[in-house]
Formats: sequence, C-alpha cells, structure tokens
Amino acid sequence: MGDLNFNRAIVRTAPRAAVNGLRAVDVGAPNIDALRREQDAYIAALQSADVTVSVLPPLEAYPDSLFVEDVALVFTGAAILLRPGAPTRRGEAAEIAPAVERAFDRVLRLETGTVEGGDVLTTPRGVYIGLSGRTNAAGAEALVALLAQIGRPGFVVQAPPDVLHLKSDCALLDEETILCTARLAASEPFPGFRLLLTPEGEEGAANALRVGGEVFLSDAYPRTAEQLAAEGYVIKPLATHEIAKVDAGLSCMSLRWRDR
Repeated sequence: MGDLNFNRAIVRTAPRAAVNGLRAVDVGAPNIDALRREQDAYIAALQSADVTVSVLPPLEAYPDSLFVEDVALVFTGAAILLRPGAPTRRGEAAEIAPAVERAFDRVLRLETGTVEGGDVLTTPRGVYIGLSGRTNAAGAEALVALLAQIGRPGFVVQAPPDVLHLKSDCALLDEETILCTARLAASEPFPGFRLLLTPEGEEGAANALRVGGEVFLSDAYPRTAEQLAAEGYVIKPLATHEIAKVDAGLSCMSLRWRDR
C-alpha cells in the first residue's frame, strides 16, 4: 500500500478566479464560496486520514491553480515538476516549485513536451502516462526518462477520446485493483490488474482517490459507492458539485506522498 498510504499533502486554496476555470462543457460557473466549502471538506477528509496538509495561498492569475496535481508528480524522496498542456496553466509549475523544493531533496523538471498530472496514474508496478489533449507523446517519453532516474518504470497508454485526462476514467483502489470505465478498459491499458468497472452512467466516479483505508468518492455516484462497499472498500463520500463544473474531481486537488 506504499503508493496509497499517504501522510503528506499539498493543496492550494481555490482563487476567486476559479469561476473562469477551463471547462470542456459549460454548465455554468461554480459558486466560489460553495467550491471552497467542498475544498475545505476535502482537506478535512485528508487530515482525518492522518495526512498532514500544507495549504498554499490562492493564485488569482491562474483560475485552475487549485488543481495542483496537474503541475507536479510526487513520490517518497523525489518530485517532478511538469509542463501543463493548457497554455493558460503553463506558469503554475513555477509557482508551486518553491513549496515542492521545500518538501523534497530531489526535484526534477520536465523540459520537453507537455504532461499534466491528471494523465498520470502511479501504481506499485509502474507509472502509467496517458496521452490526451493535455499530454503529448514528447512529454510522455521525456517523463518516462525522468521516472527512470528515480527508479520508477513508466508506461505510455492512450486515454479515451473526448475525456480530459487518463484519471478522469481510472483510480488505483489497492495494489492489484483499478476502478475503471468500460471505455478505458476496452483498450486493456493495465495488464495484470483487476479492473472494477463503473456502472453505466456513473463514469465520473472513476476519478476516486484511495487514501489509507478509505476511498474518497464523489457523493454523486451512489451505485458506484454500493459496488465498492460490496467489494469491502470503506467509502468516504465527498461533495464535488461545484468542482465538477470546472472539469475536476478528487485526485486533482492535492499532491500526496508518503514521507520517510
């Protein structure tokens, strides 16, 4: 459970500019006060799972900057600063660099192509990098090389068409099980893993987050919650109504790792 038993996390307070965040389908701007309440509940859930959370101040110049997972990858003992594919987010990596450098002795930087952390699934067997509209082949190949420097094998896979990120459609539940949509599972991207498929109509539930003994899951997906509970997982339901309006879910709101 080394890749799931986190005890440290970094989050960034949602800026008021989050109402102008990127979104593929416009269902209306989020209510910033309600979004911050969702974020506060998320932070509290991390803390209740014995995770020490560092909260960074908001960046009004970057509407999507609360989604810190897209700009860095963190592991025990090392971190990698990424290059977001969305041009409006490109400066976010430099903004989070000081906090990452304080937390890690070894910090590498992606210098080629683009990769967003939402396209990166870390598992005990290796790190899967999904090609998408935000992560390109050049970036994925460069990331594989950086991962090799810290002893992590990297594998490049294809995210489904018309989804924002690879992890929009998958989440690691335990060392051998991945929650996955049927559309992603069809390409057999994770050989050797047991795949639990989200119920039809609840594909968004695949962006879950395992933290210690709990699975954080959006409260918008009751059938998935029942399915996972029947499999023996402990569910922590969290509201994501406002967060979802800017194409986001549970994994993207924090950088999580196990400190030595």
